[in-house]
Amino acid sequence: MSNIFHLAIEGGKLETTLPFYTDILGCKLDMAEEGRWQDIDFWGNELTLHESKPRTGEGIAPAKGPDRHRHTVDMGEVCVPHLGIHLPYDEYQKVRASVENTVGFLDTPYTRFKGTDYEQETFFVEDPNRNVIEIKSMLKT
Repeated sequence: MSNIFHLAIEGGKLETTLPFYTDILGCKLDMAEEGRWQDIDFWGNELTLHESKPRTGEGIAPAKGPDRHRHTVDMGEVCVPHLGIHLPYDEYQKVRASVENTVGFLDTPYTRFKGTDYEQETFFVEDPNRNVIEIKSMLKT
């Protein structure tokens, strides 16, 4: 990892959450303290998942899907908060296909900022602890 950016978030039960990051998103594991926290190589950035009470029941987790807090961003209502990554288009397509064939999208892929230098294809997905992740690719490079 280059450790350009570091973010630590609640991971719920790590034994449940880690396969999402490794098997579906294709990330690699790095340092860890077993049963407490796990670093994820999040495309060159350090994402640390901390073992926590899973967000599953009423009052524990933010609302699911369209009931979450959202802000309007060109053609979409994006969940806030979320974390995200910009990927090269070929890598984006691999991750998109993996998500589509496994857990499915929180918000299906779409293109926004069409016709501008910021044109991008993006989608949103939830990890098993209901953390929202935006994965995008800038279409004009």
